[in-house]
Amino acid sequence: MQRWKLTLEYDGRPFVGWQRQDNGPSVQQTLEEAIERLSGETVRVHTSGRTDAGVHALGQVCHFDLEKPFTGLKLRDALNFHLRPAPVAVLLAEAVPEDFHARMTCLGRSYVFRIINRRAPLALETGRAWHVMRPLDAEAMHAAAQVLVGRHDFTSFRAALCQANSPVKTLERLAVERVGDEVRVHAAARSFLHHQVRNMVGTLELVGAGKWSADDLRRALEARNRSAAGPTAPPDGLYFVGARY
Repeated sequence: MQRWKLTLEYDGRPFVGWQRQDNGPSVQQTLEEAIERLSGETVRVHTSGRTDAGVHALGQVCHFDLEKPFTGLKLRDALNFHLRPAPVAVLLAEAVPEDFHARMTCLGRSYVFRIINRRAPLALETGRAWHVMRPLDAEAMHAAAQVLVGRHDFTSFRAALCQANSPVKTLERLAVERVGDEVRVHAAARSFLHHQVRNMVGTLELVGAGKWSADDLRRALEARNRSAAGPTAPPDGLYFVGARY
């Protein structure tokens, strides 16, 4: 029995999220079925972080155990064949020790949220970025974002259905930059609450639009009440970038 670590890229639009669900196709189900078609083995795939419906991945990490022998290159290429036409790609397949666990041994996760900030509609990026027409001040967003960096009670940025035992998290990085018409929000932490990144981005958009100040953001954080913060940004612009081990 060999444990395999996969690094995946996927377009989240056709999926109900990472986790298997009864209401539609998931990334987990799509991958597990591809593995079964390839090997004849029924496996369970464990991921570094579950993504919601419509959320994308540039470097999602997962693992599973397989009896049939493969090389990493052959496993990668064979899985990509069996994954077609689903928008999921195996970028890397690595043999790892049996004590590796994509979720339990993960030391950190990172995301990027893409905002296309222009008046013109999206012709190529629909479903892959949040289209915000009103002008945004990325520098003001970045300055205000530093209020959230560090260890805090993030109840104000936590989804009502979040199953985490505690709302206290340590946000290692929250940075905002502008590249042409695109505003990118980078977030890194050991772990995140459900919808935390999307709720932070939705609130920072208010800052960028001049509706909120950094002090308003601080008061929202200290309120420890979801209704005190801004709206939830759509899933379109959110990408799981990578996991650190």
